[in-house]
Amino acid sequence: MYNFITGPLLWVTFAIFFIGLGVRVVLYIRGLDWRLDRVAYRKYPGLGIKGALSSIFHWLIPYGSYGWREKPLYTIIFFVYHVGLVVTPLFLAGHTIILKERWGINWPTISMALADTLTICVMVATVLIAIRRLGLPEVRILTTLYDFFLLFITVLPFLSGFLAVHQFGDYTFWNYTHILSGQALLIAIPFTKLFHVVGFFLSRAQLGMDFGIKRAYKAKGGFAW
Repeated sequence: MYNFITGPLLWVTFAIFFIGLGVRVVLYIRGLDWRLDRVAYRKYPGLGIKGALSSIFHWLIPYGSYGWREKPLYTIIFFVYHVGLVVTPLFLAGHTIILKERWGINWPTISMALADTLTICVMVATVLIAIRRLGLPEVRILTTLYDFFLLFITVLPFLSGFLAVHQFGDYTFWNYTHILSGQALLIAIPFTKLFHVVGFFLSRAQLGMDFGIKRAYKAKGGFAW
């Protein structure tokens, strides 16, 4: 069972994940229309790229944008949550062992203490995000059970992995839950709101190009339209 879910099933998971993401990215880019968006994407590539990189950079830095500075506490929770989501699975020693055993890939690792700390941070941040969705009227009105389901499938690999590593209850059960829930999460990303792991960069780049091009030409008197 273990060899199957960390072998053939893992290959299927990666195939769905990467192909799904690739398709979504292509569809997003093909959906851009300079006439509808009123942005001359191709005519001013230099301004567009500069604006895109600036937008992405400022939103990747805590308090680097006006949006982050308006919500200082949520900004901390957001970044702690996402750093844990990215760093822990990529650099956990147990995951790098599988990469080396299955595909011969050597990958840097983080200490178990840091992995535990990040995992706990992800779980606490998940609870705080759920409370925020329930507590703030402007967020609650946009929240459905679907959003809580996405939070659940996102945190489950961390919770089950933590319980498995620290031998809480049945190790085999929690280990299999960890692996299968992690694979379910990867499969869900291209087909749900979790696509924002890539969509964030696409949308920020699009907005950055929009403002970068329009602002530059506003200073010169504006476009012909």
